[in-house]
Amino acid sequence: MRKIILAILILVFICFSIPIIFTSRKIQTANAEVNIIQEKTQEKKVYDYQKYNKIKLLHSEENKIEEIGLDEYLYGVVSSEMPASFEEEALKAQAVVARTYTIYKITNNDQKHKGADICDDPGCCQAWISKEERLAKWDEENREEYWKKIEQAVDKTQGKIVTYNGEPINAFFHANSGGATETPVNVWGGTGYPYLQTVVTSGEDAYNQYHSEASISKEEFEETIKKEHSDFKIDFSQKDCIKIKEYTDGNRVKTIKVGNLELSGVEIRNLFQLRSANFKVTIDGDNIKFEVIGYGHGVGMSQTGADSLAKQGKTYEEIIHHYYTDVKIENM
Repeated sequence: MRKIILAILILVFICFSIPIIFTSRKIQTANAEVNIIQEKTQEKKVYDYQKYNKIKLLHSEENKIEEIGLDEYLYGVVSSEMPASFEEEALKAQAVVARTYTIYKITNNDQKHKGADICDDPGCCQAWISKEERLAKWDEENREEYWKKIEQAVDKTQGKIVTYNGEPINAFFHANSGGATETPVNVWGGTGYPYLQTVVTSGEDAYNQYHSEASISKEEFEETIKKEHSDFKIDFSQKDCIKIKEYTDGNRVKTIKVGNLELSGVEIRNLFQLRSANFKVTIDGDNIKFEVIGYGHGVGMSQTGADSLAKQGKTYEEIIHHYYTDVKIENM
């Protein structure tokens, strides 16, 4: 009887063990396949530095294309986009961001540059200036020191780019955030980018780019809006003829009532060439007065914010991770 019970127990154990063994093998096989796929995907996302060692730069004013070394191009970008008097770590952050933006432009080329990879128009891509032109603009006593700082910022971060999910990010940057950056959807619409969120930075009020004012006559104010909106009407005697209705998370004007219209803060900024969409507006006698905080669209890295963080002891890696969410800094 004991032998029969023992045999039954062994049989039951075998019946339960076989599916477990096969299932375990299937899981191991599946995991191995996933690892292979991930490795292949990672292989596809490696960017060969030598492949991008030369780029085609469109000089917008001359409408000419020049083939130039990537590092030489970045010297011109960093020296044009950020003051050389800024902290070394801020300049390094700018170099990595500029390199990332360049690689993003090349890998997502929309053919609008007539055979070039990128242009030197800051309204379209990134500002750029030749070494000779830059040195001529600096005081003679600072030229050697400043250019050395620019070269070191690029050379010490050579090949490093900012990635999200293995791809170079669209590394937007601007002059001064006014204390808080903006999400792309509030500037250009669309769906935005997950790595470009609103972040706060202290110390930006110490820079000249932080505060500005603009005063426009009522007549010019009305005429400027009518050029874009022919049905525009406004009665300046009405108390709430101009009223901000909504702000973004980055403290910029999202919607504003102007006479019979509701416009975005971005449109008002563009119409009246304000430094930022972070503004207050008042009627001052015969004029419309804007008090503006910050400089630029506000998306991505703030350059004065980067310098402020560097002054607080932050490294360029920490600065980049502050402004771009859930990203990695990787070698190309």
